[in-house]
Amino acid sequence: MDKKKRRAPARASRARSAGSVGASPAPDLSRIVDEVRERYGRIAEGRESGCCPPTSACGDPVGAVAVTIGYKDRDLEVLPAGANLGLGCGAPVDLLDLRPGETVVDLGSGAGIDAFLAARRVGPTGRVIGVDMTPAMLERARANAAEAGFTQVEFRQGRLEALPVDDASVDAVTSNCVINLVPDKSAVFREIARVLRPGGRLVISDIILDGPLPEAIATDLLTYVGCISGAAQRRDYFSLVESAGLTGIHLYKDVDFLAASGYTFSAELQERLDREGVRRADLEGKVRSVTFRAVRPGQ
Repeated sequence: MDKKKRRAPARASRARSAGSVGASPAPDLSRIVDEVRERYGRIAEGRESGCCPPTSACGDPVGAVAVTIGYKDRDLEVLPAGANLGLGCGAPVDLLDLRPGETVVDLGSGAGIDAFLAARRVGPTGRVIGVDMTPAMLERARANAAEAGFTQVEFRQGRLEALPVDDASVDAVTSNCVINLVPDKSAVFREIARVLRPGGRLVISDIILDGPLPEAIATDLLTYVGCISGAAQRRDYFSLVESAGLTGIHLYKDVDFLAASGYTFSAELQERLDREGVRRADLEGKVRSVTFRAVRPGQ
């Protein structure tokens, strides 16, 4: 990647309408999408680690990282090898209260960790649809499903802003640390509302912000693909959820993501922060890992 062009879109202003939050103006939003796809393709192919931010060195195995963010050892032990790439910021499936026979969609399904956990809960009469835009991830997830015999799970290629799923066809939606990567978050929540049946619910783990980021971080493309500078402000984020017609928002988890994950910045970015007098303490508490629930109103 050309380091001289590592620029992410400027932060959305509070003065902008809720419908435009998460889609900040940028010279080329398609480049951001391409960078995200390329990074997660490298992770799927084993050419880059996924258990930490893109420039840090992970000391803990992905299993230990998964337990730290909320997964249970007993769940991890029954997963296909290679399903857990350490890409999440929470463990949302446990909180979906899935029942046998239900249909679930996993947004940004990666190598399949949450899709497979959901499949174990909905059983052979249920159905799980994983949606991901990265071909290498889809290939890996499909191989994992075949290896483990999850015949009720399928993985579809698509963007979260235009889900390849029928209207009002699913009981539950989940996603794990992915929506922050999408420039147009409002479209994602509208799509969630569209595919949920009346009375359907979602449980999502994601990254949000409590306060503005220093410009050096807000405009750094690596921190975008690393789940930070693409995140929306808390008030804006949940306004998008409500504007999509989803109600009953309930927070299960709200923690400091940088502290919990041991996030480190690239040497280049750290030098820039030092020059501009930005201290790590200036970021404390601003980058939040949240897990929340909402429902589509209906019977």
